[in-house]
Amino acid sequence: MNSDRKVETPLNIVADENIPGLETWFGDLGNITRVPGRNLSRAQLAMADVLLVRSVTEVNETLLRDTPVRFVGSCTIGTDHLDIPWLESQGIAWSAAPGCNANSVVEYVFCTLAALDIDWRTRSFGIVGCGNVGGLLQRRLHALDIPCKIYDPWLADNPDSSDLPSVLQQDVICLHVPLVKDGPHPSHHMIDAVALATIKPGAVLISAGRGAVIDNGALLQCLECLEQTPGFTAALDVWENEPDIRTDLLAKVDLGSPHIAGYSHDGKLAGTRMIRDALNRALELPETEQQDSGAEVKQRVATEQSGFVAIRELLLKIYDPREDDRRLRDAAMVAAAGGETMAKSFDTLRKHYPQRLEFSHYQVQAPQLDEATLHQLAILGLN
Repeated sequence: MNSDRKVETPLNIVADENIPGLETWFGDLGNITRVPGRNLSRAQLAMADVLLVRSVTEVNETLLRDTPVRFVGSCTIGTDHLDIPWLESQGIAWSAAPGCNANSVVEYVFCTLAALDIDWRTRSFGIVGCGNVGGLLQRRLHALDIPCKIYDPWLADNPDSSDLPSVLQQDVICLHVPLVKDGPHPSHHMIDAVALATIKPGAVLISAGRGAVIDNGALLQCLECLEQTPGFTAALDVWENEPDIRTDLLAKVDLGSPHIAGYSHDGKLAGTRMIRDALNRALELPETEQQDSGAEVKQRVATEQSGFVAIRELLLKIYDPREDDRRLRDAAMVAAAGGETMAKSFDTLRKHYPQRLEFSHYQVQAPQLDEATLHQLAILGLN
């Protein structure tokens, strides 16, 4: 979206402190001021031409009224935190970074299943939301010859399209839905008590889109009831009311993490690069040269196992979601003991998240693996 009011360089850029690669991608344009995105105020934008955020900053009239901001870039895939109609009514150019972390989230799904010791090669998948993330997951599953059904009312002609109840009857259910509160297909509390009751025992529910797609209160009640009978496994990366999440729900899920499924080094840098490209278009600047990601050398991962045991071992050596789960539960214990609040700890875990490289940065050493297993690893991105 282009603004009809051009901004000349050098620029004053205000950016969320958690956006990586700011100096690399924006340093040539002017001054960069890093700020905590969760608590960004209008006063901090008094001299800003450009605002760069992540999903934790609500960008609307309250924040931007009477400021000189002429471009807003969100280095994330979602836009529910941007008041797009108001931005456009004010002639403020904006952009998000759809698809920047899709590969990261898909890798999170497979690593989560590995952490849960679920051999996905023998399971059927249901995907709710088939945009950049869900669509990439669908293509990976097709390449692996794994059956899947999708529910996405905007993609009725998708060959795997089905209704929501049928999707929720699959062995592995993956939620990759943006948060939409109105319109013909709202997603807020799409997965409510009725929907949760249809998930079969032994299934796995993975939520890595937006937290409020699941009614968290209903999920808690459901998991409490399932303590007495065989139920489904739940892995939540996203939560209602982030960062002040429900620690009682965290205690009941099998794996929890602080909204970091898309937090790979590659995905975050891709978001920064995409927003710089969008800013170039909005300001009619020349294209920016490709920058080094800083992680180009292949790292070796090895296994002496075979079959799924080998796949599981390799994936968990690269990224083990159980470490994210441990850190989040430790934070909940500190909060329960009267220490740092859960909300503060949640944001701290995101701010200081360890570098996570995607599978393409690794080279497998396992000469004993059969061709079928090597082919499956290659489809996942490991060679």
